[in-house]
Amino acid sequence: MTDEILELDVRGRRLRVAVRRATGAASRTPLLLMNGIGASLELLQPFVDELPPELEVIRFDVPGIGGSPMPLLPYHMSTFAPLVGSLTKRLGYSQVDVMGFSWGGGLAQQFAAVNRRRCRKLVLAATGTGSLMVPARPNVLAKMLTPRRHRDPEYARTIAGEIYGGTMRTHPEKASEVLHTYTRKGPKRGYYYQLLAGAGWSSLPGLPLIRQPTLIVAGDDDPIIPLVNARIMHKGIPNSRLHVYSGGHLALLTEAKDLAPVIDSFLAE
Repeated sequence: MTDEILELDVRGRRLRVAVRRATGAASRTPLLLMNGIGASLELLQPFVDELPPELEVIRFDVPGIGGSPMPLLPYHMSTFAPLVGSLTKRLGYSQVDVMGFSWGGGLAQQFAAVNRRRCRKLVLAATGTGSLMVPARPNVLAKMLTPRRHRDPEYARTIAGEIYGGTMRTHPEKASEVLHTYTRKGPKRGYYYQLLAGAGWSSLPGLPLIRQPTLIVAGDDDPIIPLVNARIMHKGIPNSRLHVYSGGHLALLTEAKDLAPVIDSFLAE
């Protein structure tokens, strides 16, 4: 299926948006996807391809990433989440399910807390609680401070096992493929703006405010987001369940055939 690509002005910010329209007679709540750091909306294509056609799927590029132009000033999780709520309203959705992957999981938690009526269910994949969480090892964090892995396929292959874990330890070329086959590069400054958006932000004190049914999906070999963070979120979010898979940080993309049915089943309940 071909996505409808839109460029929309929302609260003074121009965003590139993709909508995969639902097919068939079944009526389901649309799914809004929030992406990882430095990645355009195309990165999530392997996961979207595994979702059933009757599920409408919305993706977008954050400011300065992919096809969304650089903002004049940096933005923050706390201010960007309400803007995404305005985006869903602009698209005509009164309610959506939300899934956040990695960095996007932080944005998804903030969205669920401030847009309670607009968010029906929440999925948090390979993510944590922001600045207050159990961190990755210093050698992993150091490699996350620049967008080089998104721009240099050979470098991505070289470090894939160390920072992504899971099947990337034995097949690092898969990380290079998924990061560079689908994604659309934006200016380097967009990556640093995205890093700044999470500076000083944490969902940890506000986890009890997330009242939506929530599925937390986490790998047992994720160097970027250690598994203990998923257990902390599961304990803090009242109506949550935890699904632990055998794999690493990119399994949502590289093993989408295994994880998409788990997530879709939760959304369809």
